[in-house]
Amino acid sequence: MRTRRILAHAQLVSSIGDGVYLVTSAFYFAGIVGLSATEIGLGLTMGWAVGSVAGVPLGHLADRRGPRGVAVLLALATAVAVSGFLFARSFAAFALVACLYGTAQTGLSAARQALLAALIPPAERTRVRAVLQATLNGGLAAGAALGGLALALGTREGYLAVFVLDALTFLSAAALLLRLPAVRPAPAPAGPRLAVLRDRPYALVTLINAVMLFYMPLLSVVVPLWVASRTDAPTWVVSVLLLVNTGGVVLFQVRVARRVKGLRDASAAVRQAGLLLLLACAVFALSPYGWWFLLVAAALQVAGEMLLASGSWEIGFTLAPDDRQGQYQAFFGTGVAVARMLGPVVLTALVLGGGTLGWLVVGAMFVTAGAAMAPAVRWARLTSVSREAAQ
Repeated sequence: MRTRRILAHAQLVSSIGDGVYLVTSAFYFAGIVGLSATEIGLGLTMGWAVGSVAGVPLGHLADRRGPRGVAVLLALATAVAVSGFLFARSFAAFALVACLYGTAQTGLSAARQALLAALIPPAERTRVRAVLQATLNGGLAAGAALGGLALALGTREGYLAVFVLDALTFLSAAALLLRLPAVRPAPAPAGPRLAVLRDRPYALVTLINAVMLFYMPLLSVVVPLWVASRTDAPTWVVSVLLLVNTGGVVLFQVRVARRVKGLRDASAAVRQAGLLLLLACAVFALSPYGWWFLLVAAALQVAGEMLLASGSWEIGFTLAPDDRQGQYQAFFGTGVAVARMLGPVVLTALVLGGGTLGWLVVGAMFVTAGAAMAPAVRWARLTSVSREAAQ
């Protein structure tokens, strides 16, 4: 119980920092540093691209050196990166710090997952992960509120203060992670060092999950643009939709995760998530006829999001070898980076360019990916069993 509590506290403080960063960063870089929107987008894309490439080697480092120590170092590296943003006065400096930030964040996520896998029994990992996800959303909401104060002030000092707070949250997370039990490094297994890069079934599962994760930019990018250009809804409704999403995860993610016990349940959860996301897209398409459709769609989306999260956690953990959880979790986590980089471009083009048809195409993408997960998981499981038998 103490281990779970420390994991949750570390997740809470770092997610408060993430919330502050997400709300204020674009305004700070544009209004205070003076970067253009193109430069900000390019720099952040470069950062997450570098992070996604570095994630697997950092996950491998967590396997070989122990996930607790690597997680602590990467939390400290994130604090350094956030502090570096305070001194970035050009695009080159901003892009460099963004690459450090993306690398540290991606590696930290992988090391944390490896740490969870090492400290929590397999049957409880998905439920504990759900608790951490609910904690993360609560922290993001608190961080967003603090960031909102800086936005209301609109001063350089206010922005600098919340960036310092962001860095301090990751220092606090590092201190909390040090209180966890030490985990022995896994012995070096036979075969290639980065075996996940040759695991084609796991790569397919990761790809399908990445497609499903394209839901991520819907509420933050696509829906606000849709509301502004295609509906008569007041702009404040976007904030309500985000509250529906965050509140739903905080209140119900753990309950949803309790339903997932094994790969069969996980595959079914992902399939159901695809159906709910299809329905959400269809209802979003109806929003020009009444803004209350937006609320219904947001509720359907968060339900699908919670099912997807629960299923994907179980799949990602169960299909990964215990002695390579770090590198496998890092590879599985690249889906988040892909969704962040490509999702806004792809979904904006489809939805704003295609209208109702575009929404239905996006929904069809979700339901197809959701249906494809079960056979992909069966292939990965059979391959894993065959590999274990050969050893």
